[in-house]
Amino acid sequence: MATDKDLAPLPTTHSMPVVFGAGAGIGVLGGMIGLGGAEFRLPLLISLFAFAALSAVILNKAMSLVVVLVALPARLASVPAAELAARWPVAVNLLAGSLLGAWAGASWAVRMRSATLYKVLAALMVLMAAALLVTHTTTLGTLALPLWAQVPCGVVAGFGIGVVAAIMGVAGGELLIPTIVLLFGEDIKTAGSLSLLVSLPTMLVAFARYSRDGSFAVLGAHARFTMVMAAGSVAGAVLGGLLLGVFPDLVLIPALAVILLLSAVKLARHD
Repeated sequence: MATDKDLAPLPTTHSMPVVFGAGAGIGVLGGMIGLGGAEFRLPLLISLFAFAALSAVILNKAMSLVVVLVALPARLASVPAAELAARWPVAVNLLAGSLLGAWAGASWAVRMRSATLYKVLAALMVLMAAALLVTHTTTLGTLALPLWAQVPCGVVAGFGIGVVAAIMGVAGGELLIPTIVLLFGEDIKTAGSLSLLVSLPTMLVAFARYSRDGSFAVLGAHARFTMVMAAGSVAGAVLGGLLLGVFPDLVLIPALAVILLLSAVKLARHD
């Protein structure tokens, strides 16, 4: 359960311009690869801004929600709503698992000892690094499963993604996009839009579960911090989107994966 240590206050040495700049930097990193960057923001909240693991997860979830809400209209403009509506079975299939996974993941996170949560987050950082490399440096095919196998696989995959997204406070696009491509044979662009449609209700369920725990009070205590960093993340994501393709994936993706792995090592050593 959450303790006073889990709800550690924000050090007063960090000014709001620093907070905005940190959010913008994370947004640029995510925007350059077409993601929100929450997996990079989490270790920053812990290492630079000295939030304990659970508080960092909840703040990260709040900022991820803001980024997704801003990104959704832009995605809908690039992929026609009618095209997404025709693929509603994909979203429903994944949501059948991800909503349960989000509730379960948030429940586990609030009950974990702080030291255990740091180690779990470190392991998930390694998973994110692997997903990043697979998604952006390889050509994803499709498993071409029959419907009777595809549906339960979608539910199981959705559950796992919901758990990971809730525990890390991320939207889960890093895992949802390759899953949609592999299981359902969608192209990357359509998968990106579908992932947002799955992410939004999944994050809301995790929020609902976190709101039942005392640790959720960290949002009220640090509302200004959260909004400033979220604004920086959105601004950075827009800039990162404009830089999309400027840096070759063969250089950018391994560099970002290394950042995640180094963050994982640091989190694993955290007391």
